[in-house]
Amino acid sequence: MDRSKFVAIVTGAIALILSIAYLLIVQLLDFRGEMLPAPTELSSQILNIAPLHIT
Repeated sequence: MDRSKFVAIVTGAIALILSIAYLLIVQLLDFRGEMLPAPTELSSQILNIAPLHIT
């Protein structure tokens, strides 16, 4: 087998592995349920604790 054919096979295998891993990650994240935004009450408390001082 010549070098270019070997490189093509290895590149194709890497692409397949990455695509399957991507699909599995997307399915896992989708399985977790609906994404909800962070509560706004908590973010306002953080801003009150550490106010910004601009000089």
